[in-house]
Amino acid sequence: MPQVKFEEFVAKVSSGDYLSSFPTDTVPALAVRPDRAELIYQVKQRSLDKPLILMAGEIADLWDYVAGSVRERQIWQEVATTFLPGALTLVLPASPLVPAAMNPKDPTTIGVRVPDHTIARQILAATGPLATTSANRSGQPALQTLPQIEAEFPQVLTLFPGELQQLDPGFQIDRPGSGIPSTVVRWTGQGWQVLRQGAVQLGDLG
Repeated sequence: MPQVKFEEFVAKVSSGDYLSSFPTDTVPALAVRPDRAELIYQVKQRSLDKPLILMAGEIADLWDYVAGSVRERQIWQEVATTFLPGALTLVLPASPLVPAAMNPKDPTTIGVRVPDHTIARQILAATGPLATTSANRSGQPALQTLPQIEAEFPQVLTLFPGELQQLDPGFQIDRPGSGIPSTVVRWTGQGWQVLRQGAVQLGDLG
Protein backbone atom coordinates (compact mmCIF):
# COMPACT_ATOMS: atom_id res chain seq x y z
CA MET A 1 0.00 0.00 0.00
CA PRO A 2 1.52 3.38 -0.95
CA GLN A 3 2.02 6.14 1.56
CA VAL A 4 -0.95 8.51 1.64
CA LYS A 5 -1.91 11.97 2.82
CA PHE A 6 -3.61 12.55 6.15
CA GLU A 7 -7.17 12.94 4.81
CA GLU A 8 -6.98 9.75 2.76
CA PHE A 9 -5.38 7.92 5.68
CA VAL A 10 -8.22 8.88 8.02
CA ALA A 11 -10.94 8.06 5.48
CA LYS A 12 -9.53 4.62 4.68
CA VAL A 13 -8.87 3.68 8.29
CA SER A 14 -12.36 4.85 9.24
CA SER A 15 -13.85 2.62 6.54
CA GLY A 16 -12.64 -0.45 8.45
CA ASP A 17 -11.11 -2.05 5.36
CA TYR A 18 -7.50 -1.01 5.98
CA LEU A 19 -4.80 -1.67 8.53
CA SER A 20 -2.61 1.31 9.33
CA SER A 21 0.60 2.14 11.15
CA PHE A 22 1.65 5.35 12.86
CA PRO A 23 4.24 6.44 15.45
CA THR A 24 3.48 6.58 19.18
CA ASP A 25 5.43 7.54 22.28
CA THR A 26 6.58 3.91 22.75
CA VAL A 27 6.78 1.80 19.59
CA PRO A 28 4.97 2.32 16.27
CA ALA A 29 1.41 1.02 16.27
CA LEU A 30 -0.39 -1.35 13.94
CA ALA A 31 -4.00 -0.20 14.04
CA VAL A 32 -7.47 -0.90 12.68
CA ARG A 33 -11.08 -0.04 13.44
CA PRO A 34 -12.06 -2.02 16.58
CA ASP A 35 -14.78 -4.07 14.91
CA ARG A 36 -12.21 -5.28 12.37
CA ALA A 37 -9.66 -6.33 14.98
CA GLU A 38 -9.38 -9.78 13.44
CA LEU A 39 -7.36 -8.22 10.61
CA ILE A 40 -4.51 -7.54 13.06
CA TYR A 41 -4.49 -11.14 14.27
CA GLN A 42 -4.37 -12.36 10.69
CA VAL A 43 -1.55 -10.14 9.44
CA LYS A 44 0.59 -10.53 12.59
CA GLN A 45 -0.10 -14.26 12.86
CA ARG A 46 -0.95 -13.42 16.45
CA SER A 47 -2.27 -15.87 19.02
CA LEU A 48 -5.88 -15.19 20.03
CA ASP A 49 -4.91 -15.25 23.70
CA LYS A 50 -3.01 -11.98 23.28
CA PRO A 51 -5.46 -9.06 23.51
CA LEU A 52 -5.22 -5.78 21.63
CA ILE A 53 -5.17 -2.28 23.11
CA LEU A 54 -7.90 0.29 22.46
CA MET A 55 -6.11 3.59 21.87
CA ALA A 56 -7.65 7.05 21.65
CA GLY A 57 -6.60 10.69 21.45
CA GLU A 58 -8.28 11.58 24.76
CA ILE A 59 -9.18 9.51 27.80
CA ALA A 60 -12.75 10.83 27.56
CA ASP A 61 -13.09 8.93 24.27
CA LEU A 62 -12.44 5.62 26.07
CA TRP A 63 -14.72 5.67 29.12
CA ASP A 64 -17.75 4.38 27.22
CA TYR A 65 -15.78 1.22 26.46
CA VAL A 66 -15.29 0.28 30.12
CA ALA A 67 -17.77 -0.72 32.83
CA GLY A 68 -17.42 0.02 36.54
CA SER A 69 -19.00 1.53 39.60
CA VAL A 70 -18.96 5.25 40.28
CA ARG A 71 -16.15 4.76 42.81
CA GLU A 72 -14.12 2.61 40.40
CA ARG A 73 -14.47 5.20 37.67
CA GLN A 74 -13.23 7.86 40.08
CA ILE A 75 -10.13 5.74 40.82
CA TRP A 76 -9.50 5.08 37.14
CA GLN A 77 -9.92 8.76 36.29
CA GLU A 78 -7.42 9.75 38.97
CA VAL A 79 -4.83 7.35 37.54
CA ALA A 80 -5.56 8.52 33.99
CA THR A 81 -5.21 12.15 35.02
CA THR A 82 -1.82 11.40 36.57
CA PHE A 83 -0.30 9.18 33.88
CA LEU A 84 -2.17 9.77 30.61
CA PRO A 85 -1.37 10.74 27.95
CA GLY A 86 1.57 8.41 28.49
CA ALA A 87 3.04 4.95 28.26
CA LEU A 88 0.48 3.28 30.53
CA THR A 89 -2.19 0.78 29.53
CA LEU A 90 -5.11 0.26 31.92
CA VAL A 91 -6.81 -3.15 31.69
CA LEU A 92 -10.38 -2.58 32.84
CA PRO A 93 -13.75 -4.36 32.70
CA ALA A 94 -15.12 -4.08 29.16
CA SER A 95 -18.49 -2.57 28.33
CA PRO A 96 -20.77 -4.07 25.66
CA LEU A 97 -19.35 -1.55 23.15
CA VAL A 98 -16.05 -3.45 22.94
CA PRO A 99 -16.00 -5.92 20.01
CA ALA A 100 -15.18 -9.45 21.21
CA ALA A 101 -12.42 -9.63 18.59
CA MET A 102 -10.38 -7.15 20.64
CA ASN A 103 -9.76 -9.83 23.28
CA PRO A 104 -11.04 -13.16 21.91
CA LYS A 105 -10.07 -15.30 24.92
CA ASP A 106 -11.37 -12.90 27.57
CA PRO A 107 -13.84 -10.36 26.13
CA THR A 108 -14.72 -9.21 29.66
CA THR A 109 -11.65 -6.94 29.83
CA ILE A 110 -10.11 -4.27 27.61
CA GLY A 111 -6.78 -2.46 27.71
CA VAL A 112 -7.06 1.29 27.08
CA ARG A 113 -4.36 3.90 26.47
CA VAL A 114 -3.80 7.48 25.34
CA PRO A 115 -0.33 7.91 23.79
CA ASP A 116 1.77 10.95 24.61
CA HIS A 117 2.48 11.64 20.96
CA THR A 118 1.27 14.58 18.88
CA ILE A 119 0.90 12.66 15.60
CA ALA A 120 -0.82 9.64 17.12
CA ARG A 121 -3.31 11.80 19.02
CA GLN A 122 -4.20 13.83 15.92
CA ILE A 123 -4.83 10.64 13.97
CA LEU A 124 -6.91 9.12 16.78
CA ALA A 125 -8.90 12.32 17.22
CA ALA A 126 -9.89 12.06 13.55
CA THR A 127 -10.56 8.31 13.39
CA GLY A 128 -11.92 7.67 16.86
CA PRO A 129 -10.54 4.89 19.08
CA LEU A 130 -8.59 2.17 17.26
CA ALA A 131 -7.55 -1.39 18.03
CA THR A 132 -3.76 -1.33 18.28
CA THR A 133 -0.67 -3.42 18.89
CA SER A 134 3.02 -3.15 18.04
CA ALA A 135 3.98 -3.29 14.35
CA ASN A 136 5.71 -6.66 14.01
CA ARG A 137 5.05 -10.32 13.29
CA SER A 138 4.07 -12.18 16.43
CA GLY A 139 7.13 -13.26 18.40
CA GLN A 140 9.45 -10.85 16.57
CA PRO A 141 10.90 -7.58 17.93
CA ALA A 142 8.78 -4.45 17.48
CA LEU A 143 9.66 -2.64 14.27
CA GLN A 144 10.92 0.87 14.91
CA THR A 145 11.02 2.77 11.61
CA LEU A 146 8.71 3.53 8.71
CA PRO A 147 10.87 1.69 6.12
CA GLN A 148 10.96 -1.43 8.32
CA ILE A 149 7.19 -1.42 8.74
CA GLU A 150 6.50 -0.84 5.05
CA ALA A 151 8.88 -3.66 4.08
CA GLU A 152 7.27 -6.13 6.51
CA PHE A 153 3.66 -5.02 5.96
CA PRO A 154 3.35 -3.61 2.41
CA GLN A 155 -0.46 -3.72 2.64
CA VAL A 156 -0.58 -1.39 5.66
CA LEU A 157 -1.39 2.33 5.29
CA THR A 158 1.24 4.83 6.37
CA LEU A 159 1.59 8.58 6.06
CA PHE A 160 4.05 10.35 3.80
CA PRO A 161 7.07 11.55 5.83
CA GLY A 162 6.16 15.09 4.88
CA GLU A 163 2.67 14.58 6.31
CA LEU A 164 4.16 13.31 9.58
CA GLN A 165 6.32 16.38 9.89
CA GLN A 166 3.43 18.65 8.98
CA LEU A 167 1.45 17.16 11.87
CA ASP A 168 4.45 17.60 14.16
CA PRO A 169 7.33 19.76 12.87
CA GLY A 170 9.61 18.39 15.58
CA PHE A 171 9.05 14.75 14.64
CA GLN A 172 12.20 12.80 13.78
CA ILE A 173 11.64 10.08 11.18
CA ASP A 174 14.55 7.99 12.44
CA ARG A 175 13.49 8.26 16.10
CA PRO A 176 9.74 7.59 16.13
CA GLY A 177 9.39 6.64 19.83
CA SER A 178 11.14 5.49 22.98
CA GLY A 179 11.22 1.86 21.83
CA ILE A 180 10.06 0.81 25.30
CA PRO A 181 6.56 -0.75 25.52
CA SER A 182 3.88 0.70 27.77
CA THR A 183 3.47 -0.45 31.35
CA VAL A 184 0.32 -2.59 31.64
CA VAL A 185 -1.75 -2.70 34.83
CA ARG A 186 -5.00 -4.58 35.45
CA TRP A 187 -7.79 -3.51 37.77
CA THR A 188 -8.58 -6.46 40.08
CA GLY A 189 -11.66 -4.95 41.69
CA GLN A 190 -9.62 -4.06 44.78
CA GLY A 191 -6.48 -2.52 43.31
CA TRP A 192 -3.92 -2.72 40.52
CA GLN A 193 -1.86 -5.67 39.33
CA VAL A 194 1.18 -4.98 37.14
CA LEU A 195 1.06 -7.30 34.12
CA ARG A 196 4.04 -5.76 32.31
CA GLN A 197 6.56 -3.28 33.59
CA GLY A 198 7.33 -0.84 30.80
CA ALA A 199 8.17 2.80 30.34
CA VAL A 200 6.09 4.18 33.23
CA GLN A 201 7.13 3.58 36.84
CA LEU A 202 3.94 3.55 38.89
CA GLY A 203 4.94 3.14 42.50
CA ASP A 204 2.02 2.18 44.73
CA LEU A 205 -1.32 2.84 43.06
CA GLY A 206 -3.26 1.18 45.90
